[in-house]
Amino acid sequence: MQSAEARINRNSLLLALRRYSSAVRDMEQTVLLPSLLRDVPSDEVWDCEAAEEFCKDLYESYVMLKAIRTTVESGLIPLDERKAKAKSNTSLSKTLEPLLESDPETLFHFHLRGLFSVMSNLTEKTQSLTDKYMDIIGVAN
Repeated sequence: MQSAEARINRNSLLLALRRYSSAVRDMEQTVLLPSLLRDVPSDEVWDCEAAEEFCKDLYESYVMLKAIRTTVESGLIPLDERKAKAKSNTSLSKTLEPLLESDPETLFHFHLRGLFSVMSNLTEKTQSLTDKYMDIIGVAN
């Protein structure tokens, strides 16, 4: 009998979401003292600003990555984020108007490619944060 992951196509969205969730779970199990990440600057400024957050240090990145995983797994967007998104959606709709007028299949593929890209990027960032923590505590990877 094949494992559940082996039965899922390696390019499936479900597998991408599982990889991210697994990377965050590994990060949580590795990072036993998240406070050690405070005041440690990130090597790169990733899309925290786009998420309307500015990750000043790895601790804030750690918290953000965990929050995103919770949202991915629950499918629920916190109420305060829904209000903020409602305000930003009007300006976003104006920018994406030509795309919104395209056929549904094209729109679906556009969003699917974007979601794969974001999930892959978040998984890499999570693994990078875990590796950085290992360096901080002096454990070889």
